[in-house]
Amino acid sequence: MKINTYLDSTYLKTPAQSGLSEEKTLETVFNLAKEAIENDIFAVMIRPDYVKQMRAFLSEKKSNVVIGTVIGFHEGTYSIEHKLAEATKAIEDGADELDFVINYEAYKNGELELVKKEFVECTKLCLDNGKIAKWIIEIAALTDEQIADLTKKISTWAEENFKTEDLVKIFVKSSTGFFKTEGGKPNGATVEGIKIMLANAGKLPVKAAGGVRTPEEAENMIEMGVKRIGTSSALALIKNEEVSGGY
Repeated sequence: MKINTYLDSTYLKTPAQSGLSEEKTLETVFNLAKEAIENDIFAVMIRPDYVKQMRAFLSEKKSNVVIGTVIGFHEGTYSIEHKLAEATKAIEDGADELDFVINYEAYKNGELELVKKEFVECTKLCLDNGKIAKWIIEIAALTDEQIADLTKKISTWAEENFKTEDLVKIFVKSSTGFFKTEGGKPNGATVEGIKIMLANAGKLPVKAAGGVRTPEEAENMIEMGVKRIGTSSALALIKNEEVSGGY
């Protein structure tokens, strides 16, 4: 199985988080793009700060590698207005896909109208501009019942508010990779969590993000039904090299 076309090669650390300078961070981001071009990797997933420079770089290379970015990252608790503004700028800068962190804390608090409004308005912005919207639900912060329920609600809201042909452009995604878990529990995609998402996503595609460490695990996720995989180890997965740590 050729897993390359399912992969979103991901680098989302800020200079403060990585200890790298701004210059070195930008170099890391561009190296990610070069790897994607050379190895037929579908997309690069980067912070909004680097989208404009990445668009210029890929245009210069005449590359079809897709640019993804994150919105409301990583906590998801930003206001709807903040997320819309951040998404609008990312679209203007040249992003193809926007991965929003849904306000899962509001969901857990029962603020469903707020979460629905956020989903509908931000998704509409993406679809109106020909972009893909992905919704990160942060499964490590939810119970199995909440994973099922929130995935189902997103699916229902999508079907109620958007055209059937547009549903393939609205993903449900598992994780940010930045959620702090306790007791060594995984903070990314798990087989169990992805199964629950797939069972409740209806017509929406599912993205497994974080925790995919081997080509076999990637292939298993694809065979289960996921349409995309987010990983900071895309090249290692393709070359069947050992993956240690990372997203």
